[in-house]
Amino acid sequence: MESIMQTLILFSLLLALLHIWLLPMILNAKNMEYLLSNRDGVVEESGMSGRVRRASTNFYESFPVFLALCLLSIILEVDNTSLAMCWLIFRVLFLISYAAGIIYLRTLLWMGSIV
Repeated sequence: MESIMQTLILFSLLLALLHIWLLPMILNAKNMEYLLSNRDGVVEESGMSGRVRRASTNFYESFPVFLALCLLSIILEVDNTSLAMCWLIFRVLFLISYAAGIIYLRTLLWMGSIV
């Protein structure tokens, strides 16, 4: 149980890295000059880059709670691997559906990730 939970924590950290890298990758094609600047001005966001930014903000609000609960379940030796796996799957699908602009599915996936 412990090693599975540790693996899920590592996968969730990879998802966090994806959130960190995804928005600059989307902005990269159009706004390379902005990415290399001091970023004093405001960049014009496309619909997709705005959705990815909002999905990342949403992820960072729930991610610390997820990590804390995973660590607590390891320390207290409580098997929450299926819940952690569901959270991770829902968050990956949430990011994809949010970036693609699939509104109703996105909301259902978000609700599934917080239950």
